[in-house]
Amino acid sequence: RPIYTFSTVEEFWSLYNNIHRPSRLAAGADLHCFKNRIEPKWEDPVCAGGGKWTMTFPKSKSDTCWLYTLLAMIGEQFDHGDEICGAVVNVRSRQEKIALWTKNAANEPAQMSIGKQWKEFLDYNDMIGFIFHEDAKKLDRGAKNKYTT
Repeated sequence: RPIYTFSTVEEFWSLYNNIHRPSRLAAGADLHCFKNRIEPKWEDPVCAGGGKWTMTFPKSKSDTCWLYTLLAMIGEQFDHGDEICGAVVNVRSRQEKIALWTKNAANEPAQMSIGKQWKEFLDYNDMIGFIFHEDAKKLDRGAKNKYTT
């Protein structure tokens, strides 16, 4: 369920400055930031044909990477930003994951552009993968990356 909606940079900072960073959340917590009227679930019609890029981080880097992901997303820094549904941070005991959810998984040029730009924005050097939501629904943890960069 939505807990806060923002439409200006000032409103974003008002929210961001008053919530815990990923490193302060309990293991098992998930935090979502999605565009208005898009729900962070596979069943949402906007997300249904999409997929996600995922990066993993040690706890020491997750706060900065989460912030930079949000700033790139809301600051319209992606060439194919209209393809992005939102971002999710998953807090786990050993590491944290951040995922960018997108609308049209089959649009390989747009997906590859998003993945490459995201890595550049975060100065991330490891390989990242893109999984179609449809594959994740069917195969769960057995879903394989369709694209990598």
